[in-house]
Formats: sequence, C-alpha cells, structure tokens
Amino acid sequence: MLIKLYHSFEAFVTSALRYNFVMPSEMIYLQGHVIDSLTLSKVLDVLSSYEGVEYKIQRAEIGHTRQEPSQVEILVSGETEEQLARVLEEVQQHGAQFSHSDARLETASQDGVFPEDFYSTTNLETFVRVEGQWVLVENIEMDTGIRVWQEAGQWRAETIPMARVHKGDRLVVGHEGLRVLPPQRRDPTSVFAFMGSDVSSEKPKENAVRGVAQEVRRAKQRGEKILFVGGPAIVHTGAGPYLEQLIRRGWIDVLFAGNALAAHDIESAMYGTSLGVSLELGSPVRHGHQHHIRAINRIRAAGSIQASVEQNLLKKGVMHACIEQKIPFVLAGSIRDDGPLPDVITDAIEAQEAMRSLVPGVGVAIMVATTLHSVATGNMLPASVSTFCVDSDADTVIKLSDRGSHQTFPIVTDCHFFMKELALYLIDVWKG
Repeated sequence: MLIKLYHSFEAFVTSALRYNFVMPSEMIYLQGHVIDSLTLSKVLDVLSSYEGVEYKIQRAEIGHTRQEPSQVEILVSGETEEQLARVLEEVQQHGAQFSHSDARLETASQDGVFPEDFYSTTNLETFVRVEGQWVLVENIEMDTGIRVWQEAGQWRAETIPMARVHKGDRLVVGHEGLRVLPPQRRDPTSVFAFMGSDVSSEKPKENAVRGVAQEVRRAKQRGEKILFVGGPAIVHTGAGPYLEQLIRRGWIDVLFAGNALAAHDIESAMYGTSLGVSLELGSPVRHGHQHHIRAINRIRAAGSIQASVEQNLLKKGVMHACIEQKIPFVLAGSIRDDGPLPDVITDAIEAQEAMRSLVPGVGVAIMVATTLHSVATGNMLPASVSTFCVDSDADTVIKLSDRGSHQTFPIVTDCHFFMKELALYLIDVWKG
C-alpha cells in the first residue's frame, strides 16, 4: 500500500514539475477581431502542432458587436526554452503578443548581415518596445529585419532589408518586446467576403471586378495611391488601351512592370503590333518579329522614354500616358530582357529600392498577368493594402498567398476581360 502511494505521489510530483514548475512558460495575448479573422484558430493550430507543447486558455472575452474587440490570454509551456522560443516566434506571425519586456537589440558586425538571432518581420502592423515605450515600426514589410535608432531624443524603428544593413546598426533579435497586430476584420457584406478568398476560375468575375473598382474609388476618396503591376500579356491581348485610359483618367498613380510591358507597349504604339502580331488583325505581319527590338533601339537612341515623348517619337500608349500624366514608374529588369529600354533598372537591389520608395501611401494594389513582379511587389506591401492579383493561371495567385501576402484577393480570369471591365466601371459607368 505504501509503495502504491509512493508511486502515485511520484507520478503526481513528476506531472506537477513538468507542467507547472519545470516547463518554461509564457503568457500570450490576442486582441482585436481574433475570431472572424481566424487569428485564434491559426494560433491554436500552431500550438497543437508541436509535440510536448501545452497550452491553456486563461481568459477569453469575446466581442459581441462588429466594433467590439475580443481578448484572449493563453498560457503556453514548452519542454525546453528553445522549443518555446520557436513556438512563440511562429504564433507572433499571427498577431500574438507577449510580456511587456523591452526588445533585445544587437549591433550588426558587418555590412549586409543580420545578427544570427534577428527578428524576421511579417507584413502586419508591428510595434517594438524600447526603454518602456512602444514604437511603431515604419515602412512595414515582410522578410526584413528591424533597425532601431534615436533621433532628436525619440526612439524610431523601421524595417530594413538585409542588403541595406550597415556595420553598427542596432537590430532587434529574438521575439521579446514586439507587438504584431492581427489582420483587420474584413467587411462581411463586401463582394469579396461573399466570394471567399479561395482560388477558383468558377466564380462571378463581373462582381469581382466591380468590387475592385469600388475599392479603388474608396482609396481615392481617402487620398491613397493606386499601384498597378502589369505584365506584357496586357499588351499582347489588346488590353493596353484600357490601361492607358485608366492612367490618363487619374485612376493609376504608380506603375511597376518589367522591360517587356514597356517594350511591347512602345512597339504597339510605333508599329501596331505586339510580338510581331497585328493588334488590329490578330495575325503576324511580315518582319514583325523585329518590331520590338527596333522599337527599343529607337528609344535608346532618344535617350529615354521621356525624351522620346518630348521628341514626338512616341505618340501614344501606356508609357506615353505615364510621361504625360507624370505617373512614376519602375521598370525592373530580368536576365532575358532585350535591349533593354534605357529606363529599365537592371540592378535587382536598386530596383527593389526604387519600388520601396513608391510604396508608402498606396491603398490598393492591382497586379495583372505577371508572376515575378506580383510576388516581388507583394513582398513589399503592408497587410493593410488591399491587394488584387489577376491571372489566367491559378498558380500565380497561389504563389502570392503562399509567400505570406494573405491580404491578396485572387481573381482567375483573362487579363483582357479584367482590364475592359475595370475601365468600364471606373470610366464609363462612373464617368471618372
């Protein structure tokens, strides 16, 4: 009997030591619209996926109206400090907050290299705690570090890409002293909530395009910029004039593209072809395969796209509209580019920096028929930017979501249809 009691007591003590005294623990906090944004579900999925991790919901206050936030406190325990750190780092990506300790800062030991345990950012609004003060992280962007410095007696923080790190920069390491806000609640009455965010070609496309147009109008009313990211298929399919009119009517404020969209837009303006195919007849023309390279050569001779407009060499098209309307654009090059046009930025890091400089103030991003430029731009956008990715290939929009741009709404359709309908709703219907 005594032996049995001893073993029962031993098991009790072992259990108590494991779950209450030995296992490192941390209280995590969730606040906001954590139910309908699925933040709570995502956090619990993460906690459940780790063998040996225990958690207990200590407090849960669920908001009863669309304006009232919810608050949840969860005690998380891991078998080791290392395991707990991994768990906390992962749930933090979904907006979990921790104890109110200051962030740990380490100094970069060399240019272009983060400290080993650097904090890797999400695209969600983030704050860092320095000397007891919560400081907003400026220019939030995923997959970067956080640099902290003092300016005029005030602490400041910003995201910083790896390539821009300088020896001596103070960077956030670990997960302490960070607050990541969960995604904003989506309007359940919008067309996008009704259609869902799953990728499918079997959805009412006109409703989706109308919803995009409504978001554009709302962003404009708020004084925000509209970013358009486009691929050459826009020109190939004959949709270039729709994009041109959207730019001329003031619905596009920034353009990101590659050499191809600009080159074929200029080819179509000079020769009436795209990739040597007549945009009017839809059939190849004699020696048409030379048109794009001859168009590039003319612009290079002029010195720039703007110079070709000033010299009356380029008289219409998307790039002509950008020059006339003073719309800033970034043409980021690739290894396969012909020419390229003199305005194309061939250094990838320089192109990234040029794109980053134009992201602040963007409220809506529309990405059409370009996988690489869509993913690159998506990586730079805060989660607060309404993002629409349009492509006839579902893989493109899936790649964007998989990379962490969870705010992206996918539209699987032909780019000509999308551009035509968008121009209809923004220009013809509303007389923009």
